[in-house]
Amino acid sequence: QVQLEESGGGLVQAGGSLRLSCAASGRTFNGYAMGWFRQAPGKARELLAAVRRTGGTTYYADSVKGRFTISRDNAKNMVYLQMNSLKPEDTAVYYCAAGKPLIITRQQEYDYWGQGTQVTVSS
Repeated sequence: QVQLEESGGGLVQAGGSLRLSCAASGRTFNGYAMGWFRQAPGKARELLAAVRRTGGTTYYADSVKGRFTISRDNAKNMVYLQMNSLKPEDTAVYYCAAGKPLIITRQQEYDYWGQGTQVTVSS
């Protein structure tokens, strides 16, 4: 079992940066792949970035590639999403999730979710 809690969201201007943090608890955190997702009202939840349990393999959605960076620190039970060059279309609730997917891009194979943190980017 993994319990997750996001923090670091807020209001920023376009072009600015934020770093989201996800604090995890549980005995097997380092055995899970981790992903960052976002969802805006009326839209499907979107996978933004994912990292395997070793931290060596990552995935980024085209919409954030080159701007966002996912990282994890298994010793601290933390996962981060560094977001740079933010755009108004990045406005959404951001979630971290944990799972043991065969392929880290499979949303349905993430079993544990945080409650989300709001990110709002103004123009």
